[in-house]
Amino acid sequence: MKLPIIAYGDPVLKRKGVAIEKDYPDLQQLIANMFETMYAAHGVGLAAPQIGLSIRVFVIDASPFVDDDPTLKDFKKVFINAELLDEHGEKWAFNEGCLSIPEIREDVNRYPDIRIRYVDENWVEHEENFTGLAARIIQHEYDHIEGKLFTEKLSPLRKAMIKSKLEAISRGQVDVDYKMKFPALKKKR
Repeated sequence: MKLPIIAYGDPVLKRKGVAIEKDYPDLQQLIANMFETMYAAHGVGLAAPQIGLSIRVFVIDASPFVDDDPTLKDFKKVFINAELLDEHGEKWAFNEGCLSIPEIREDVNRYPDIRIRYVDENWVEHEENFTGLAARIIQHEYDHIEGKLFTEKLSPLRKAMIKSKLEAISRGQVDVDYKMKFPALKKKR
């Protein structure tokens, strides 16, 4: 089932997600819905806060970047209760976007190498190193479960330059081809 994606400005995007237990209700269905929602919106990652749930779950399918990095051909993963253990290397800029912040793309500096601990959809624990685009996508989604958005990594000048666009998104004044929930519209009801 395709779920509506929560737009910029909703408080759920600023809350730190809580860890879940193995018996979380309908977890497998939630994961399937998250992938379906992500694909329908043409994304490469989706975190639970983006569908209104303050839990530590995110999904990734980096295969659209296979032309940039052939190792991403089958890079489809589920991260539950993730904990970023290490980030290192020389930060590099890459143009990022976000399904919760449509029509805004900005260069964001992130570390090229990470180490992360998580459990997958079968509740198997992993501790792995990732690099390059895979690390970047993971860091972006990890930020979501920490209550952070990529716009917070921008310079004060860039933030000021996109402020009116962000406000328009929260009011629903944006053209998207996927379902969204807008915080300013919710308040009016």
